[in-house]
Amino acid sequence: MLGWRTRIGVLVPPGNPTVEPELYRMAPRGVSVHFARLDSTASASAPGAPAAMEDRTRAYVDSLPGPARTLAAVNPAVVVLAFTAASYANGFKNEETLSERIAELTGTRALTAAQAILAALRHLHVKKLALGTPYPEAISALGKAYWEAAGFQIVGYRRLANVENIYDESEERAYRLAREADAPGADAVLLSGTGLPTVGVLEVLERDLGKPVISSNQASLWRALDLAGVRESISGFGRLLSGV
Repeated sequence: MLGWRTRIGVLVPPGNPTVEPELYRMAPRGVSVHFARLDSTASASAPGAPAAMEDRTRAYVDSLPGPARTLAAVNPAVVVLAFTAASYANGFKNEETLSERIAELTGTRALTAAQAILAALRHLHVKKLALGTPYPEAISALGKAYWEAAGFQIVGYRRLANVENIYDESEERAYRLAREADAPGADAVLLSGTGLPTVGVLEVLERDLGKPVISSNQASLWRALDLAGVRESISGFGRLLSGV
């Protein structure tokens, strides 16, 4: 039987090509990961493009009931909304309401990528944060405000330049973004965005920067495994998953 240790359900923005391969790459033996895509029919703008991203994000969240109920059919132990920008657009004070809505729709425990990141940052005792984002200015500003509302001091901040579509970005560009966002006083660097390819460079970034580097997909898997009761050191993807 697949998922003999646990099954994790993941809700994904419709154009995102990154979440599935990154989570499959990191998932330990005996853990199966299952996906459903949010509905894009209410949005006329191209997935991943900077234009109208905030409106598109809200439209995707409005489509939750259909894909959430479909995903529930595989009986996941935990469901993750792998859509960090949705939390930013929704606002920190409304985050619990969003995850509770998903839990009601799926009949199981649920969390957002941003809630997973928050748990990871607290686990690593982070107080001062460097933030790198691939979003347009409006969503990036909401992201910065989200983490400040969560109680973190943003001591380093950088937006990825010249993004035509988030889903066309590379690990090399994510690496450069983290280095540019970092600041000497930062306890950790956060690379925000489930669509930004990151997991292949987390380990080398931690060696080069000498501090934890967190990404949306890495934190989402870590927290989902934790909630599902799977305890395993996973090497190659940063100290959060390795437990070092």
